[in-house]
Amino acid sequence: MSAIYEALEKGILISDGAMGTMLQGKGLTDGGAPELWNVENPTAIEEVLEEYAAAGANLITTNTFGGTRGRLQMHGLEDRLFELNKAGAEIARKVADRHPGCFVMGDVGPSGELMEPMGTMTIDEAKALFADQIKALVAGGVDAILIETMSDLQEVEAAVRAAKEIAPNLPIIVTFSFDTNLRTMMGVKPAVAVKTLAAEGVRIIGANCGRGVDEMRVIAKELTEARPDGVFIITQSNAGLPKLVGGDFVYDGTPEEMAKYALDMKELGVNVIGSCCGSSPAHTKAMSEAI
Repeated sequence: MSAIYEALEKGILISDGAMGTMLQGKGLTDGGAPELWNVENPTAIEEVLEEYAAAGANLITTNTFGGTRGRLQMHGLEDRLFELNKAGAEIARKVADRHPGCFVMGDVGPSGELMEPMGTMTIDEAKALFADQIKALVAGGVDAILIETMSDLQEVEAAVRAAKEIAPNLPIIVTFSFDTNLRTMMGVKPAVAVKTLAAEGVRIIGANCGRGVDEMRVIAKELTEARPDGVFIITQSNAGLPKLVGGDFVYDGTPEEMAKYALDMKELGVNVIGSCCGSSPAHTKAMSEAI
């Protein structure tokens, strides 16, 4: 049995928060590829992950959200896919190894392509695309594969198949992003997401991003109510909603509000509680202390 499942049997785990928000504070511009920093500015990535781990995160996330071929292609980096993803995993591994009970989630974001029949990508093509990234994350030493911010069940199925093939012994974690109608952009409802993926053998399923903690409470209720035996639920809410301040978007969720959200999630029976856009190690610390 994976050490992550063992830890979850014993109690709630806290996952980390935003990477993009933190890197922008360190000078990453909107047009830059965050993954390039895994090689060109690894110290900055290590510092962010160290802050999250020190704040009480039991699960930290590799800086590889846009590490699939199509996304890297937008920056002319597709030939460096293996190098950038492996480096991202190695940085997180180094941090986790300094903190007992801390695990590394290898981050796999959406491909950016539309699946058939709405788009042109087939399940086999998507599976191959995700497999390339997952191979590199495994080579860098991750403890689990995190397939996150998804909206299309077919695309998730392709990523899950790739993960099972490349890393059969690693836990797979899947999170969807639900909008105001409590559906993903492709119409998937929380209960359907949980039941479909549980049937595929995925044991950690949930939601990330979204429109703040109030909506996440409703989503979490649906997720926990639909959960079959043996399945753990994860929620990672944005820190409030973005407000335009000067020329920048600033999220209005305070660490205190996120601590309250964490307690609400605990009450609903959520097993992994984290945060997403706009959050920082201060939010993680407040949540960890509350739990």
